[in-house]
Amino acid sequence: MTEIRVLVVDDEKEIRDLVKIYLERETYRVDTAANGEEALRLFGENRYNLVLLDLMMPKVDGTEVCRRIRADSNIPILMLTAKDQEVEKIVGLGMGADDYITKPFSIHELTARIKAHLRRFLVLGSDTPSPSQEQLLTCGTLVIDLKKMTVRKVGELVDLTAKEFELLKFFATHPEQVFTKTQLFRQVWKSDYLEDDNTVMVHIRRLRKKIEEDPSDPKLIQTVWGIGYRFAGGRDEA
Repeated sequence: MTEIRVLVVDDEKEIRDLVKIYLERETYRVDTAANGEEALRLFGENRYNLVLLDLMMPKVDGTEVCRRIRADSNIPILMLTAKDQEVEKIVGLGMGADDYITKPFSIHELTARIKAHLRRFLVLGSDTPSPSQEQLLTCGTLVIDLKKMTVRKVGELVDLTAKEFELLKFFATHPEQVFTKTQLFRQVWKSDYLEDDNTVMVHIRRLRKKIEEDPSDPKLIQTVWGIGYRFAGGRDEA
């Protein structure tokens, strides 16, 4: 069984020790850091499957640590903070965090959330594909080559921009899952999403014109009204 490794970052020793005890009961290997500087050093030296990160820390704060980790990795990042303010949540999530929990917290709820994010991440795949990971995705009449970054529709090469390909790749590797515009923007553009920004909608409209049989009645990239979009093209066995 592959070892699961978690990095716990908090300037409060009691919290670090408590979380470490409970996660080790789940047979995870746990490293701890007392500040952002130490966290970045450990992250650079080791491979982790998840990071639990306090927002307010000395030396380098949690948002900056999150930003630097997210620049190199898509592992789950859960933010901890003593501030129960919406603006703090937006800042943390905007930097690429996957979840958010406010202190004081239930250790059982925290453990459950960590386990859920780890399950999802390990099922969908890590940030570094293994040599055996599938490089060709077949979705109906589409063939997506992840290595060559090309797409063919009924054998014909489809001319996609880099962002259109990244958007299609994300959809195709997460079939049947519903994503909001905010989630899609963070995953593909790696930046904050502005509520009045229609970038995602424009790219989806262009992508539909290139890959759908009838863009006015899309079968692959479907709109989930009031929520966002999902990729319903499915994936065939390679």
